[in-house]
Amino acid sequence: MSTPVPSPRPLFPLPARLAVLLSGRGSNFEALADGCAKGEIPGNVCLVISDNPAAEGLRKAERRGIPTKVVDKAGWPNRADRETALHTFLEEARIDLVCLAGYMRVLSPAFVARWPLRILNVHPSLLPAFPGLNAQAQAVAYGVRVSGATVHFVDEGTDTGPIVAQTAVSVQPTDDEDSLAARLLPAEHALYVASVRRVLEGGWWISGRSVTFPGSLAPA
Repeated sequence: MSTPVPSPRPLFPLPARLAVLLSGRGSNFEALADGCAKGEIPGNVCLVISDNPAAEGLRKAERRGIPTKVVDKAGWPNRADRETALHTFLEEARIDLVCLAGYMRVLSPAFVARWPLRILNVHPSLLPAFPGLNAQAQAVAYGVRVSGATVHFVDEGTDTGPIVAQTAVSVQPTDDEDSLAARLLPAEHALYVASVRRVLEGGWWISGRSVTFPGSLAPA
């Protein structure tokens, strides 16, 4: 087996330019923006895009003075046209890394191919368990005792890309979807901030479905 080649260090000129894609309240966006402001992430959120013009996350971005865009069905009824607009906005803003934060649209393989290893997502489960929608409800219904969050690169599948990092959270016997989600959220935020930082620092490589960072055991 050939030896994996580490990515350049860093991946982009720092501070990197980040875009956040969201559909709702934007709590992960706030965590990333705060991480940038505190120097925990070597970058800045330079653009927030939503498919939902009523998303609270857009208002939060505007209050921070961060440019926003809406790419929705009203403006672009055709999916291919929406993704063309999305790609154009990202390129115009000179975005280095795209961070999905509760973005409720599945990106097409064609779009993902234009941004290889430049799109991250945070998912509220320990993938590959409980992919897709309502992961916390899936975990409670299944009866697991441990759930968590996963940050992964986005590929052509649904929550199938190489795993950057995971964190575990216990599931209590009294938990429902809402209580598990509330307890998971702070861990999810911390994981996303740390993961974006490590990805931007570079030096990592991909082996199979996992991302290995400097200091970790290299694959054989």
